[in-house]
Amino acid sequence: MTHPLLFLLAVTTLVAIPGPNHLYITARAVADGRRAGIASALGVETGTLVHVAAAAAGLSALIAASATAFDVLRYAGAAYLVYLAVRTLRGGDGEDGPAPAAKSLRRVYLDGFLINLFNPKVVLFFLAFLPQFVDRDAGAVPAQIAVLGVVTALIGLLSDLVYAIGAGSIGARLRARPRFLRRQRYATGAIYLGLGAVAAFAGAGPRRI
Repeated sequence: MTHPLLFLLAVTTLVAIPGPNHLYITARAVADGRRAGIASALGVETGTLVHVAAAAAGLSALIAASATAFDVLRYAGAAYLVYLAVRTLRGGDGEDGPAPAAKSLRRVYLDGFLINLFNPKVVLFFLAFLPQFVDRDAGAVPAQIAVLGVVTALIGLLSDLVYAIGAGSIGARLRARPRFLRRQRYATGAIYLGLGAVAAFAGAGPRRI
């Protein structure tokens, strides 16, 4: 591994920039509370670990090299986000009706996991970013990629938890307002649809890497 301090600085800077994962975790924490936000963060970074394993094993490069595999991945991610949007927009009753039942933490965790698992941008990120910090003379390149990826996931988790806890605290105050639940449902559904669009159009093709 080369320049470990530079790597840590680069990763910390990148994960601190708000991105789709932060937006999803924030929306879930505001809608369902701090625990749901934390479960979402854990699910997202579990998905990251799968991407790390795929990058270390060389599977990510194969996906990026195949237009078909890459398109299947991004369209699957987009479809799942649209499904979440529809499920969110159909939930609940009228503006003054009772709040919809809170989703189980297991369901929330699984949603976060699948959203990140099917995110083609994560595949491209690990292919473009991690090799820059690999020292080929040190041997065991897959092991180096695995270590770098796990460190990235841990730093990402810390960043995600900050968003989850902060958004959960804000959401607790907002949910006390009678008209908030309906507006929040529409806002969350719109966020999922937006993220689905981003996933669907994530790169015109893997060969642009």
